[in-house]
Amino acid sequence: MKTSTAAGRRVPRDARLTQFRTVLDALIESLDASVRLVRWQEGESKPEALERSAALLLERLGSANRLAAARFVGAPAFVVTSTAIGEAIQALDQAYAEYRRTSARGPSALEEAAVALDAEIGRIKLDAGKWE
Repeated sequence: MKTSTAAGRRVPRDARLTQFRTVLDALIESLDASVRLVRWQEGESKPEALERSAALLLERLGSANRLAAARFVGAPAFVVTSTAIGEAIQALDQAYAEYRRTSARGPSALEEAAVALDAEIGRIKLDAGKWE
């Protein structure tokens, strides 16, 4: 179990935060895999691991959205971090929905949609470092 320091003491990390980060990381992995596969060059074989991860996207998105919709109760630090993770999940959900809308306009819009989704994934990855 990871620990953090609070006022010089070692404090066990709330197991719920570990679970929340696992859900967020899985969602990011599936979104990232989906974007990478869209950009994959025609004729090149796609890595099986990417295809597996992308195939889990809707399942992971559903799990993440259920988590994000929860009301967080506990120590203030837990509530703040859990709320931030929930907001990150909601931002990724909105970015994915926009990706789907934009890419539905046709092949010419697909790259634009992929760039926008990839940018949001990158932003969330940077922020996620604060929630270790």
